[in-house]
Amino acid sequence: MFVVIVLVFNFILVGHLSDQVDARLSERLAQSSRVLSQGGAQKTTSLEGSSGDQDSDDVPIFIWTLNSHGDSIAVTSRNPKLPNFPRTPGTQSDSVGKSLFRFDVTKFKAGYLIDGESLNNVMRIENSLYLTEVIVGLVLVGLMFAAAYVVGIRALAPVTLARDRQANFIADASHELRTPLSVLEAEVQVALSRGRDAASYRSALERIGQEGDRLQKIVEDLLWLARSDGHTVQSDELQRVDIADVVKNSCERFEVLATSRGTTLTYNAPAQDLVFVNANEDLLDKLVGILLDNACKFAGTNGIIEVTLCEELNHVTLRVDDSGPGVAKDVRGRIFERFHHSLSPLGGTGLGLAIADAIIQTTNAQCTVSSSEMGGARFDVVWPAM
Repeated sequence: MFVVIVLVFNFILVGHLSDQVDARLSERLAQSSRVLSQGGAQKTTSLEGSSGDQDSDDVPIFIWTLNSHGDSIAVTSRNPKLPNFPRTPGTQSDSVGKSLFRFDVTKFKAGYLIDGESLNNVMRIENSLYLTEVIVGLVLVGLMFAAAYVVGIRALAPVTLARDRQANFIADASHELRTPLSVLEAEVQVALSRGRDAASYRSALERIGQEGDRLQKIVEDLLWLARSDGHTVQSDELQRVDIADVVKNSCERFEVLATSRGTTLTYNAPAQDLVFVNANEDLLDKLVGILLDNACKFAGTNGIIEVTLCEELNHVTLRVDDSGPGVAKDVRGRIFERFHHSLSPLGGTGLGLAIADAIIQTTNAQCTVSSSEMGGARFDVVWPAM
């Protein structure tokens, strides 16, 4: 497109300059014809002196007369040798030495009257124009290349990031699955290496069952995350959910687990009987379960877990406090990453909080992690109220 515009512009500009030269030559030729028709050396001197034998661009205009025998006579001073070209009335171009001239020819007495002007100035302008356009074109090409490179890098950034995340995910998942598989293999090899009594086999099978449960949990979490990565929840999939009922049922369910670990679980219900948010009930149940399971894991023996649900102004807040070791400030931004493990001896798949984060984003909520007044961690999840 740029080349086409440049070519059209050059054609128009050079044509305009050439038309100006032709107009000057025609005007000068007409003037010279009138003066020379009156005859005499005085008239010739008057012609050269009055016109100054130069046009408005300080380019000399040379004048010749050509008799019937083909002999040329210079009317102006410093005329170059007139080239041989068809002596037909009108404008035409021809070379004079190394220069290109434009001539205008008219009938004069028994011969011709000819004036000519060098086109070197027009050619210089044209060459300067070409040079400028080439430089501008190269600059534009460089800028377009740079812009395309930047756009390409930015366009590929999400793909590269997704690819890196996928590679890291596969590597982390492989590592996570390798541990229980190694334990299973070791337990089977030990059990088969020598004879054992029924109690020993039972103990080995129980450990194998525990690792099998762990494998199943990892696979289920991986499948859930894989589905959530490829699925964007539509607005019609969200509904008006009573989050107070969901939190109450989750607390009742986890109270047994907390009691078995010597932990006290307290639920501070909201003042309203019904608290609605725009979400998905199954996702909310899973989210609350992950937060409570995480709190039970870290609160420890004789620990305390406090769950609070409240509705204030235009938002609903679910707060889960525990009396565990808390989360250091430098790792709070990483605890929602997949396969991020704490130093808890209870272990885990490292996927629970990653799933929680996916649910939080899906339900248009926001989560902050801070320190609880009980010394442990505090998770605040906030939804817009309905």
